[in-house]
Amino acid sequence: MITLIKATLYKYKSFSKPQTIKFDDKITTLVGMNESGKTAFLEALAKVNYFTKDSKFKFDLVPDYPRKELKSIQKEDKKKIEAIKCTFKISENLLQKIKEDIGEKTFDKKEFSLSIYYDGSNVYSGIAASEPEYIKHTLDQYLFEKDVKDKLKKITELAQIASIIKEIEDEAAQRALQDIYDKIINNSFPWENKVEGYIAKTWIKPNIPKFWYYDEYYSLPSRINLSKFDENSTEESTQTAKSLFDMAGIDIKEILEKEDFERFKAELESTSIHITEQIFKYWKTNQNLDIRFDIDVKEYVQNGQNYADKILEVRIFNNRYKMSLPLAKRSKGFNWFFSFIVWFGKIQADKKSNYILLLDEPGLNLHASAQADLLKFIEDLSKDYQIVYTTHSPFMIDSNHLERVRTVLESDEGSIISETIEEKDPKTLFPLQAALGYDIAQNLFISKNNLLVEGPSDLIYLTTLSSILESENREGLKNNITIVPVGGLDKVATFISLLASSKLNIVCLLDNFNDPKGKQKVDDLVKYKIIKDKNIRFFGEFSNLKTKQADLEDLFEPNEYLSLYNEEFSANIKIDNLNGDDERIISRITKYIGNKFNHYRPANLLAKKGVDSSYFSEETLGRFENVFKEVNKLFK
Repeated sequence: MITLIKATLYKYKSFSKPQTIKFDDKITTLVGMNESGKTAFLEALAKVNYFTKDSKFKFDLVPDYPRKELKSIQKEDKKKIEAIKCTFKISENLLQKIKEDIGEKTFDKKEFSLSIYYDGSNVYSGIAASEPEYIKHTLDQYLFEKDVKDKLKKITELAQIASIIKEIEDEAAQRALQDIYDKIINNSFPWENKVEGYIAKTWIKPNIPKFWYYDEYYSLPSRINLSKFDENSTEESTQTAKSLFDMAGIDIKEILEKEDFERFKAELESTSIHITEQIFKYWKTNQNLDIRFDIDVKEYVQNGQNYADKILEVRIFNNRYKMSLPLAKRSKGFNWFFSFIVWFGKIQADKKSNYILLLDEPGLNLHASAQADLLKFIEDLSKDYQIVYTTHSPFMIDSNHLERVRTVLESDEGSIISETIEEKDPKTLFPLQAALGYDIAQNLFISKNNLLVEGPSDLIYLTTLSSILESENREGLKNNITIVPVGGLDKVATFISLLASSKLNIVCLLDNFNDPKGKQKVDDLVKYKIIKDKNIRFFGEFSNLKTKQADLEDLFEPNEYLSLYNEEFSANIKIDNLNGDDERIISRITKYIGNKFNHYRPANLLAKKGVDSSYFSEETLGRFENVFKEVNKLFK
């Protein structure tokens, strides 16, 4: 109905200068380092219209105003010290309802602002309405006598209706005019423009979103002493526990008065099923858990008197190991998710209000993959709620929606909020860079079918020769296979483990190992059935070298590779100059020149030359075609 589109935070805690932020209609992500001011901003936003009475979410000049300026400001009138100004957008649906009530031409504004001051007062702005248009619209609905109509034509303000009522004698007309007058006056803020006051009080205020703030301190305790439970406490954990009781429909006083807990346990078990279903729709880390509640009685003696406290226990049962642990003994990540679902249930139960969710560092203690699941959860919630959350984790940033990100930076002049494109601080941008880099790695180099090779030169050679063969209607590498350069033979084992764990198809096409340790790592992966032996192939299988110890470059005729080398390095080496006919061509060149060279440069030259099949001998083309035929078979 009403959406937050912009906020200006003036002076608040670490914010020494006014900072304005625009919000996405669905999700806005605040990214910044610890202590940059992210939490302070969320707190200030929550204080605009917190969903429940809580003294912690009221502006208070002493703890909230920047300390450097506190003494100088304390002498001023708090009514004049603006804390925050929020600008909202009115939905078409709500705007139409307002027009139906007061007239099409009376009000047509789609945006308004609400300012909150340090004394708790507020001021609306941007609600502009025409009293004459409202009067005309309303009076047109009545059939008055001519003399009454003549008097009403002169009215331009609602206040004039009171005097008109005294001047006319028609009782029906008097009652109608009194109803028109009372409708606005009795349901309006005491503003000069009564219709604007009516719109604000009757239509705007009830539909302004309530702000719901959540952080890790709202975790549900494992044991809740019902006998000493204070429903009026503002402690975060107590509030979450009360949400659990509300969700289960349980009256604590009733539990304390009875000895038979079966009915209450049934209510709690029903609630646990509901919570479990919600949690495990998104909690993919461990699906073998159940949430269980129990009521325990703890007897003790104090000052010679016998007491018995009734305690609610929250335990998590592991179906795999057939054992349970208190909620607090589970991971912090699971505890956060569980407590969030319980606390959020309080919001879901309120169908009459509109909410904006403010989540401070959600999923901070979750594993990276679980944070990805949480992102999906937040995306689903955004269908019904506008969400603002803070993070410094790259895995909590949706790289498909970087336009939703705002950065928060601590500077010498206080906290600064900016659009992502304006940010230059490398430390603040790091989570964004990491998220984007991870996404590029996932989408550019990794697919369902992955051919692992040593480096970028292998990628170039295989891609180029595949294209040449296909242009001759010969077999190249299939289009659904992605070549993944791993950055060296020593990284092959790591890449195999990472990709295999994601259930991706993997084939390795490698230079023959010179390093026994590297070979042993790969052999171990075969041994432990992480990859099949037949899916690890070596270029030596396809070369003409008798030793079968070969690099990809040995698939070329030696004089063809040497030609590329000579052109790239401006050399004039002849094939007869190279010793060791059955050695790798790269080893032969290295021995001749007396030092190593950059293997990538000849490959890059070949890519730039744009050659066709006439550049290579049939022997070279045949070897590469044999490679592609074998690799394609392995992916069937």
